[in-house]
Amino acid sequence: MHDHDDFQTEPVRGLPENLPEGEHILWQGHPDWWALTREALSFWWVAGYFVFLFAWRTTGGAATETWTQSATAASFFLVLGGIVCALLLAIGVIQAKATVYTITNRRVAMRIGAALTMTLNLPFRRIRNATLSRRGNGTGTIALEMDNDDGKVRLSYILTWPHVRPWRLKHPEPALRCIRDAETVAKLFAEAAETAVAEPVIERVPTAQPVAAE
Repeated sequence: MHDHDDFQTEPVRGLPENLPEGEHILWQGHPDWWALTREALSFWWVAGYFVFLFAWRTTGGAATETWTQSATAASFFLVLGGIVCALLLAIGVIQAKATVYTITNRRVAMRIGAALTMTLNLPFRRIRNATLSRRGNGTGTIALEMDNDDGKVRLSYILTWPHVRPWRLKHPEPALRCIRDAETVAKLFAEAAETAVAEPVIERVPTAQPVAAE
């Protein structure tokens, strides 16, 4: 058995290229697979749906046959539900494993996608606001509202799902979904963003060449 890294060509884990001079990584992480399965893939809703179908078929069938016979016939829904839930668990594990969230002193980078891998580079200066949604177990989601007044930031909800804030279809908000110790990461993000935005931006403007008098 040999370990194989599907992303071994990355010069830096989670990033498509080496960091430029002056930039360094502050934090890296990935979604908690079970939290991602529960929240993004609606695991309990799906499981509950098949349990409801089982109960509905059992109760309805008991009018013309015994409870045992009715429950046996309805067990098909439990088997089907078990298969679907197993697939959701597998998808959650694969998505979490393939994802790397990175916070540097200048930006947020998101390597996402299992089948179609893509990396989002989100500079702090393009992030208008950040929202933390925290769960009781410490996991949470940090959603990033992007500044798109000039139309340069275009995100597809479908291509970036489930790494987006739910139901923000018109203006998708990329999100660090279901990360552990979310409150600590949110504080780190806020401090880094505040520092980066406060730094002055120096632009080089070409100097006009003097015109010789005739």
